[in-house]
Amino acid sequence: MTLKAEFEQYAEDVKKVKTRPNDQELRDLYGFYKQAIIGDINIDKPGILDMKGKAKWEAWNLRKGMSNEDAMNAYISLAKEVIEKYGM
Repeated sequence: MTLKAEFEQYAEDVKKVKTRPNDQELRDLYGFYKQAIIGDINIDKPGILDMKGKAKWEAWNLRKGMSNEDAMNAYISLAKEVIEKYGM
């Protein structure tokens, strides 16, 4: 299985966990996912009142400079942990 195929499989599987992951896990998954798919952040930081948008922006911005492959590997590792922790 290629890295991209494994990444896509875990991206689907992590959506099926029995219990919602905590906020930090969700932010990390989001940041790694966006970095893997798009690369470095390419949007403006949301306004102060958009708390959810700001958290997502910051999670993605933390991964700036990370290669797509490194982001995919980090996402897969975290997804495995989340699936093991919360079950499917």
